[in-house]
Amino acid sequence: MINIESPIYKGLLNLGFSQKEAGVYLALLELGKRTVTPIARMANINRTTVYDILDSLAAKGLVSISGKEPLQEYVAESPDKITKMLEEQLKKDQTILQQAQNLVPQLKSMHNVSDRSRVRFYEGRAGMEEVYEDTLTSHETILAYANVKEMHAAMPDYFPKYYQRRTKKGIHIKAIIPSNKAGMERVGKDIEETRESALVPEDKVYFSPEINIYDNKIMIASWKEKLGIIIESKEIADAMKTIYGLAWVEAKKLETEMGKNP
Repeated sequence: MINIESPIYKGLLNLGFSQKEAGVYLALLELGKRTVTPIARMANINRTTVYDILDSLAAKGLVSISGKEPLQEYVAESPDKITKMLEEQLKKDQTILQQAQNLVPQLKSMHNVSDRSRVRFYEGRAGMEEVYEDTLTSHETILAYANVKEMHAAMPDYFPKYYQRRTKKGIHIKAIIPSNKAGMERVGKDIEETRESALVPEDKVYFSPEINIYDNKIMIASWKEKLGIIIESKEIADAMKTIYGLAWVEAKKLETEMGKNP
């Protein structure tokens, strides 16, 4: 049962959570990946109401949903997402910012990730943005296969700011890019956007989805299906990094050949 007198519970209320949102979110943090019934039991809220609350938390980016009813399961995202949810409010209220900074580490300490799904799916425009936001948590150079034309056609207003934020965070990227007009224009900004690129001939090497490999993750963004996927696996990520190394060598050869035969 959730302790409604606990400082953490009250801290969530101070950040704008409703009482039921706070109870369900804390229950999910402690339980890990679960169906609605144990979440409702721990939060002491009826199941029908818990469905609505979970949908609300998912819309705010704090909960992920997998599977289909009656076996649909829910898992709490990292409490770091709370600052993302409060982004606009934090810009205006330094008190709220300080409260969030104090509370998030406490929430992370109770976050049960032992049963956490290692493959997450995101759909629609909001989902596509979500997978790109995750790349901004990278602690190393991002290895990317990126078709700039497809990216910009899908979310033209998102990427200029994304490039700026990635650069500001000091996150470097290596990218294999088809040589269409949008791709060549982007490569022209490699230095200012902390990127190293390999242009490959579009008529020989064409791909639509973007793939980013970083830390222990593989991010896939399918523009045609409006589907984002994040796979968390050190073993798979390490293998993909090795394969990328081979692809990079070949991409640079193709780039050189293309330059000799424009």
